[in-house]
Amino acid sequence: MATSYPGALPTHGRFDYQGIHARRHYRWPNGAGLAVYLGFNLEHFAFGEGLGAAIGPASPQPDVLNYSWREYGNRVGAWRCLELFEGLGMPAAALINTALYDHCPELVAACVARGDELVGHGHTNAERQGQLDEAAERALLVQCRERILHESGQETAGWLSPWISESLHTPDLLAETGYGYTLNWCHDDQPLPMRTRSGQPLWAVPYPQELNDIPMVIARQMDARDFAQMVIDQLDEMVAQTQGPNSPALVMGIALHPYIMGQPYRLLHLRRALQQVAAARDRGQVWMSTPGDIFRHAVQMAA
Repeated sequence: MATSYPGALPTHGRFDYQGIHARRHYRWPNGAGLAVYLGFNLEHFAFGEGLGAAIGPASPQPDVLNYSWREYGNRVGAWRCLELFEGLGMPAAALINTALYDHCPELVAACVARGDELVGHGHTNAERQGQLDEAAERALLVQCRERILHESGQETAGWLSPWISESLHTPDLLAETGYGYTLNWCHDDQPLPMRTRSGQPLWAVPYPQELNDIPMVIARQMDARDFAQMVIDQLDEMVAQTQGPNSPALVMGIALHPYIMGQPYRLLHLRRALQQVAAARDRGQVWMSTPGDIFRHAVQMAA
């Protein structure tokens, strides 16, 4: 009697499985095997409502404690982080809520003046994108892209959903509204194309959910010293993984929020970690880049 086995599980249909060992070999522009980028999350939250990371137990609205802690990032922490990046000669990708243009436009302007890439990150992190209907989600994507172009003169290619909240149609809508890559999917260490209903590929550039201060420092209550050591350990191991003649080119993102890592005692440890990244860059082991440049190079290599 034949044995019956369960069938395949439902899938997203966006990409097929392929182990990292079985892919085309390429390197980053300076010959390095590892590309590193800073994902610098600049966010704004509605007062008295909406979502947001919390340093203490949430209180009935208005939750002044947690709102003002997050606002410290825009007023103080972000500027300290930008000084650190500038001192080390590091570009950043500023993942911006477009509500910043109403609240603190000079902060976005400072990123633009440095030559940083602007990545769409919704209008506010007080909302979840995946809860919108398709028409409202399309409008959000269009409005954010248009406003970044109007206010900052950048035609943004990338997107990170607030709270990484997607609908079933998000990749399709991103491709249809002019975005080239998404940071929402953390399934690989290389940028890879995803299928969309229009046939226009949307690339997934790796964005870290481990090397990310919110899940590590806030959710897991990790000390800043230990988070910095995580960055250094990740750097050392990924550099080693890219040293062989046929080793794959990899991407290492570091996700930072200025209301967390911009706190002075944490900034001290972040500086130590980024100094190690800068040293690896200066040795030619690392291409210090942005997700947009990583995306464009991967597209070129796939052609």
